[in-house]
Amino acid sequence: MTNKTNMKADRREFLKLSGMGIVSTAFPSIVTASDIKKKATAPKYSFRLGIASYSFRQFSLDDALKMTKRLNIDNISLKDFHLKLDASDAEIAEAVQKCKNAGIRLYGGGVIYMNTTEEVDRAFEYARKAGMEIIIGVPKHELLPYVEKKVQQFNIKLAIHNHGPGDKNYPSAESAYEKIKDMDSRMGLCIDIGHTARIKRDPSQDIRKYYDRVFDVHIKDVTRADETGSTCEIGRGIIDIPKFLREVIRLQYTGILALEFEKDANDPLPGMAESIGYIKGVLAGLV
Repeated sequence: MTNKTNMKADRREFLKLSGMGIVSTAFPSIVTASDIKKKATAPKYSFRLGIASYSFRQFSLDDALKMTKRLNIDNISLKDFHLKLDASDAEIAEAVQKCKNAGIRLYGGGVIYMNTTEEVDRAFEYARKAGMEIIIGVPKHELLPYVEKKVQQFNIKLAIHNHGPGDKNYPSAESAYEKIKDMDSRMGLCIDIGHTARIKRDPSQDIRKYYDRVFDVHIKDVTRADETGSTCEIGRGIIDIPKFLREVIRLQYTGILALEFEKDANDPLPGMAESIGYIKGVLAGLV
């Protein structure tokens, strides 16, 4: 009886998909309805959506992971609010296990500032113990050769984060790229498109120009294209998000687009949900 029920359900799904124009009139081989459904719902882009945990800076790691799951996102980079840079091995292992238990991939950490060789050493040991693939960092210029040696030693990528107006080290992706373009190919960028717009640069142009070193993206929207601009819900600001996503898809970017929501620190979830919904809506229209 169970098999018959499953067959009927499969047939109903198959006919439903056929009516949507997904099933062609001829098949070279036997294809099940579940196969067709998977193909129809598979994303047509190679990147993944994620969360920069700075968005949840007023909350515990447990709450940050719960809210990430509510957003239906399964990639996260942790700020030191949620995993201290001087955490013990046991504390790191506990945080890593919490991510695993939640079904969320801990792919990176940051933003991590590196002003001394000791801070560089600590950052890479921290990332190694947590199994992170990427450090989203801001090393001082004179430390870049030392950071490069650590990248080679640990095989952990560095993604330099730009902070826009007022940032004397890396205001733009270009300012970071010029420093690392001749270094190890694992020395790269985390392009923050909000800060990029605030310095009056086009995020779509920057990701295209420096794409060979883009390892991570902080996606957000801002109210103005100047130093007074602040984070707002994606789709309500001045950044051309559809244009940016088209460029990301065209480039076949395979990293993370991590939402970093700096607004409403005490109640970020509604704005984050709106932002994720807008991104997914745009993507559905593009692909």
